[in-house]
Parts: sequence; C-alpha cells; structure tokens
Amino acid sequence: MIGDLEDQMRVYIDTEFIEDGRTIELLSIGAVREDRRMFYAEPAETDRSKASPWVVEHVLPNLTGPVQPRERIARDFVEFCGPEPVFWAWFADYDWVALCQLFGTMMDLPEGWPMYCRDFKQTVDELGIDASQPDDSSAHHALHDAQWLAQTHARFLEGGLRPL
Repeated sequence: MIGDLEDQMRVYIDTEFIEDGRTIELLSIGAVREDRRMFYAEPAETDRSKASPWVVEHVLPNLTGPVQPRERIARDFVEFCGPEPVFWAWFADYDWVALCQLFGTMMDLPEGWPMYCRDFKQTVDELGIDASQPDDSSAHHALHDAQWLAQTHARFLEGGLRPL
C-alpha cells in the first residue's frame, strides 16, 4: 500500500532516447532523489546507429557511461529509488515510457511504484509560473537535466519561482 506522500521519496528523472514515431529506445537515464543521491546509466543493448541526425548531434556526444545491461540498470534503479518513489520529470511522457520499458511493460513495474510520473512542466504551466530550462551545454545529458529539475522543484517548493 502506498503511504502518505510526505513519507515517500521524490525522484527526479530524465532520459535521453531514440524515437522514430513508433518506438522509444532508451539511450540514458539520470535520476536525483530529494536527498541528493544520484543515478546515471546507459543501456548496452541500445542500437545507437538508429539515432536521428538531431540525436547524433545533440545527445550522443553527451553520453558518458557507464554502459550496462538493461537488467542490471533496472535492478540498480529499484534499489536507488526505494519501495514507494514519487517520480517527477519535465515533459514526462516519453521519459516515463522509457523508464517503464526497463521493466518490460508498465504492468511490470515494481510493487509499490506508481503507474504514472508527475509532470513538472505541466504543473508550472497550469500555475502560470516561469521555470524555463537554461539553454546551456549541459542540456541533453539525462543526469544534468534531472539535477536541474530537482533544483528547480526545490525552488518551487520554497516559493522561489515567480509567476509569469
């Protein structure tokens, strides 16, 4: 049974992926827990030759390893996240699909895990708050983007983000 939200660990995620309009293939996953622990991995099984020119230019140069089997990434990610995580992402839809695919389908997620991810971009848009991502060289690296999200969400919780 999922406990009170206050008792759960927030986990901020980001992924980089290859997509062709029909499939999403994970290139990297980065995550930051609210206690500042970090996780980063790249699946060995991903066929990087399927990357679009945009991904080749903007994402592949930022991949830093470690490259590991998907099964190990999934196992390590469960240990990292704990039994009842609350997931947050920025434009969460594809990130969530890529994360779920580490386990097979969404139905294969670990017991106690939610079957959805909270979308911080949607939250700030609905509230009319400016939380724009910086346009810098760390963009398109899953761990750096997850760190930005964790820091930005902390500012939001502290009231440090301004209305549009």
